[in-house]
Amino acid sequence: MDIINHYFPHLTDHQRQLFQQLDTEFRSWNERLNLVARTDVDNLAERHFLHSLGIAKVVEFPAGASVLDVGTGGGLPGLPLAILFPEVKFHLVDSIGKKIHAVQEMARDLGLTNVTAEQIRAEQLRPKYDYVVSRAVARLATFHTWIAHRYKPHASATSGLYYLKGGDLTEEIAESGLKATVTDLKDFYTEEFFETKKVVFVPTNSGGRG
Repeated sequence: MDIINHYFPHLTDHQRQLFQQLDTEFRSWNERLNLVARTDVDNLAERHFLHSLGIAKVVEFPAGASVLDVGTGGGLPGLPLAILFPEVKFHLVDSIGKKIHAVQEMARDLGLTNVTAEQIRAEQLRPKYDYVVSRAVARLATFHTWIAHRYKPHASATSGLYYLKGGDLTEEIAESGLKATVTDLKDFYTEEFFETKKVVFVPTNSGGRG
């Protein structure tokens, strides 16, 4: 987990321990459920945990805020972010029950009391949130229609969607009609994997064609 300590030097000993434990638990579950591609497991810390934490290079979630992680799969980006922001409430949702079961077990074993995981589609949710996070579940135009009405009223300037995507997003953002700000993760991380990786921020009041 040296790579996480390198980019997040202010972690507490407890947080470092949790990342180490998450690494162990995730590998164990991955052998059973294939949460991420088997070929990627050797680069778990870099390509999954550090990638998830890229959102934290763009926004600092305030204590007491609520964050929805849509299509969390094996708990990404939600679990790494929940370790980093223990004072923030995270709701991790996915339509695949066995993956959510794995996430619930990992959150429980790590003692992450700020995490709730649920098998449900984003469109069926009723609660409202300050933030939405996700890792490239669908094209932006499609994805935004699922979550556009999931925000609390009177949102802060940083409230909105933080979407981890890769590649050239010019056309995808134009298609969505949304006001989006793109941050390159290569500005923060030097590994080659992050050369094309980005965080797309869409504020709550962005409108769009939904």
